[in-house]
Amino acid sequence: MTEVTYTAKGIAFTTKGAEKVHEFLAGQEADTSSAGLRVGVRGGGCSGFQYQLAFDEQRDDDIIFESSGLKILVDSQSLPYVDGSEIDYIESLQGAGFQVNNPNVVAACGCGSSFRVADEEEVSAV
Repeated sequence: MTEVTYTAKGIAFTTKGAEKVHEFLAGQEADTSSAGLRVGVRGGGCSGFQYQLAFDEQRDDDIIFESSGLKILVDSQSLPYVDGSEIDYIESLQGAGFQVNNPNVVAACGCGSSFRVADEEEVSAV
C-alpha cells in the first residue's frame, strides 16, 4: 500500500463570517476557549455530499485551523473535501446563514445544500 502525504491548505473565514462567529461565541455563557466552528461533510443530498457546520468543542483527533482569532475544527476524513475553503455569512431574501466557498466542488445542486467533488481517488492524492 502506498502512503499518501497530504499538506493542508487550510480553511479561513471571510470578515463577515468571522464577525458572526464572534457574535455567537460572545453570547455563550460557557467557557468557549476550546470551542470553534466544526466544518465537516457527510454523504447525502442530490449531489453526493452535504456540509455539516456546528459550534462544537475541540476533540483530540481534530485538525485545527485558526482564522480571525477563531478555531475551525475539521475531522481528518472531511479535510480533503473542504480544504482550501472559505466560510462566509450571507444574508439574502432566502434567509441568512453560513456559506462554504469550496474550491474542491465540481458540481452543486440547485438549492445549494449539497455538492460533489472530483473522484475520491483524486482528492486523496492531493
